[in-house]
Amino acid sequence: MSLLILIGLFFLVAVAYSSVGFGGGSTYNAVLILSGMDFRLVPAIALSCNVLVVTGGVYHHARAGHLSIAGLLPFIILSVPLALLGGLLHVDEQLFIGLLGFSLLVAATQMLAEPRVPATMHNISTLRYWLTAAPIGGVIGLLAGITGIGGGIFLAPVIYLMKLAPARSVAGITSGFILVNSMAGLLGQLMKSGNYSAYDGWVEAWPLFVFVVIGGQIGSHLGAYRLPETWIKRLTAVLILYVALRLTWRWLEMTLS
Repeated sequence: MSLLILIGLFFLVAVAYSSVGFGGGSTYNAVLILSGMDFRLVPAIALSCNVLVVTGGVYHHARAGHLSIAGLLPFIILSVPLALLGGLLHVDEQLFIGLLGFSLLVAATQMLAEPRVPATMHNISTLRYWLTAAPIGGVIGLLAGITGIGGGIFLAPVIYLMKLAPARSVAGITSGFILVNSMAGLLGQLMKSGNYSAYDGWVEAWPLFVFVVIGGQIGSHLGAYRLPETWIKRLTAVLILYVALRLTWRWLEMTLS
């Protein structure tokens, strides 16, 4: 796959995912894997793109009043250190693809089975919210660090299913969650010890980083100010399902070969 095609795909992914509060790390991973890139380099590039895309998303959603710090903090208290740990772990390619594809397939199925968009947050106590959100965030953070994504694509279905926030608030919370976890996971990936270093290949991917910044700004503006809430949720579910099916198919090919 040529660099120009990769640039175009990354730009489109950034626009689509940032419009629903995501960074697009799962699809960046899928595209790079399908392009034939060494899977050990893929997470570092995907996480970098996440950081660049969701930084704009965090700004736009915070400015529009859709980012709740009180809603975000319980999810990231454990997720950040565990994302760093996940980034440091070594996994083989088949496990990497299978884990990512299966997890996203479950997330997409859950979101499609729950079509109603909650108008307000559930009335639960602060203590119960923390006790629920902290372990969920920790598990997602570890998984995100291993697979090279920000984790928002796992977090959004959980918030929807628990009816903790309306759609635009979910997009804001997931943007913040992706940002901090992507930074922690990227640090872990670049610090990973062993015979292979992702640093040189990561630096050479700079053209992709430029175009995801542009695409991310366009998409996050659309999501924060233009798109209806129902569309946001449905688009989120469709994006997750598409990526899940592509990765699951790739895992099956590797397993059966």
